[in-house]
Amino acid sequence: MVLTHRTVENIDIVALAGRLVMADVPQVRQRLLAIVEQGSGKLILDLAEVGFMDSSGLSVLVSVFKAARAKSGEVVLLHLNPTVRSLIELTRLQQVFSIFDDEATALARLH
Repeated sequence: MVLTHRTVENIDIVALAGRLVMADVPQVRQRLLAIVEQGSGKLILDLAEVGFMDSSGLSVLVSVFKAARAKSGEVVLLHLNPTVRSLIELTRLQQVFSIFDDEATALARLH
């Protein structure tokens, strides 16, 4: 799992690439929680390059969401492929996370 982090206007943007599965979860969770803790609590997760995610990957999203909320922040999801979008919808997490196909719109949501 490759994780790329950048900041735009005090909003953290993290792009993940690869498979978000149980083997990768501890490291990814730790890095994302550190980014939320050190930043503003406003996070865009760009999942365009995530080809597959299992239930442990979903648990990372929920953990990061809770950490952001504790800082009065928010986590939004960006560029979901059909496989990941189906998993999000199957678990009804689209009711928790705002989902965007355009980075500018996601940034506007977090301002």
